[in-house]
Amino acid sequence: MSTPIRFTLSQADIPTHWYNLLADFPQPLPPPLHPGTKQPIGPEALLAIFPENLVQQEVSPERYIEIPAPVREIYALWRPTPLLRAVRLEQALQTPAHIYYKYEGGSPAGSHKPNTAVAQAYYNKLAGTKRLATETGAGQWGSSLAFACRLFGLECNVYMVKVSYQHKPYRRMLMHTWGATVHPSPSDQTEFGRKLLAEDPNNPGSLGIAISEAIEDTVTHPNTKYSLGSVLNHVCLHQTVVGQEALKQMEMAGEEPDAIYGCVGGGSNFSGLVFPFLQKKIMEKKNYRAVAVEPTACPSMTKGDLRYDFGDTAEMTPLLMMYTLGHKFMPPPIHAGGLRYHGMAPMVSHAVRPHGRHRGRTGNRPRHPRRGARCGPRPGSRPEARDPVQLLRARVARPERLRELLVRQTAGRLTQPENAASSTTHEDPPNQARSAPRGPCPVRPVAAVAGAGAATLFQRPLPDRRGRDQGRRAPPAPRIPA
Repeated sequence: MSTPIRFTLSQADIPTHWYNLLADFPQPLPPPLHPGTKQPIGPEALLAIFPENLVQQEVSPERYIEIPAPVREIYALWRPTPLLRAVRLEQALQTPAHIYYKYEGGSPAGSHKPNTAVAQAYYNKLAGTKRLATETGAGQWGSSLAFACRLFGLECNVYMVKVSYQHKPYRRMLMHTWGATVHPSPSDQTEFGRKLLAEDPNNPGSLGIAISEAIEDTVTHPNTKYSLGSVLNHVCLHQTVVGQEALKQMEMAGEEPDAIYGCVGGGSNFSGLVFPFLQKKIMEKKNYRAVAVEPTACPSMTKGDLRYDFGDTAEMTPLLMMYTLGHKFMPPPIHAGGLRYHGMAPMVSHAVRPHGRHRGRTGNRPRHPRRGARCGPRPGSRPEARDPVQLLRARVARPERLRELLVRQTAGRLTQPENAASSTTHEDPPNQARSAPRGPCPVRPVAAVAGAGAATLFQRPLPDRRGRDQGRRAPPAPRIPA
């Protein structure tokens, strides 16, 4: 093959440390507030539901935190994950862009979630925890924690959002296979769940509700701690193994990304790929452009407010500074259950508007799984999670819009015209002025995309004013050749 399409690392290249973006923020992260007094709280307030070793990671100012050897040994079951170049997608889009994706679907649970599930189970085992309670939306997190608990001999009790519990029986089956107990949320297992069911027996549930039930379960059962699959700092920390590997693999490919795309629900997937790149943007003044794509059904970053809010519906968690639609928000029962969360990770939120590190945009979910098939399964492959399919569709569904992004070069850095920004995006200011004359870019920009089953690196296309500019209906998204 003349064009390399797969870039793999050896097990010796598995990261030895997690990267902590908190150490490199120009301004400190706003502290969590007590739900009653609304005053800042210290780490000791979190000890009721988390083990001390994970609380220390949650507030740690250290740039790098060592990954314990037992965790790295388990990571070696599927890590390092490959970086691949999507040449057929490039051909279908008729773009000179180089598109790369970091495939995270090879883990035992089929997603990026075991990166933190294994770490959390390990630290809970060290702390003497016997039982973990958690929530899950689509089931990726629940199955990952069930897998990790099985490895370390912990009980696992999962509150699965009811609409996903009904739509995804095979995810439930996977959790049961690894020994977890799974309840549809809202459930009859907690006081809060029973209250909601009395008000509406057909309540479809939400991640906010499931979190409330899991926390109530934690504080009412002995030897039990709470485990969260996204949002919190230590969860985002554990996911950075993805981006650290991607940095090395892009070096192997001989290219650097210009744009990094990632789907976001609570923020862990996006942060895992993007945060190591943001470190280079902050410390080395790299001109990366990171874009977080979220569902229009639950657009916390593009339609929500940046303010203090509860992480759950029952108002049991501390107040966190984050983009939020309001903790009482009830999202529609979309199939991509992992994206049905009212808020965004505080670290991701802190990196958006105030500091301009990346931006957010919404992407319509495919109305039917086959709509995403043209950017997903090919002969010999299997369908991916809906999250990355939605992310790819956000770009692939309108190829004429892709071609409209006029790529310019300013002192070796790429920019885009002022009228190319969507009204639903947070623009990141460049590291230097964009003053070069308009014209085609002589280099091939590369971009990156993260997904629940994949993380991808894109290049932007050459300008093409066909379609909307000439008043014609845009052509359908091209079908990728087998």
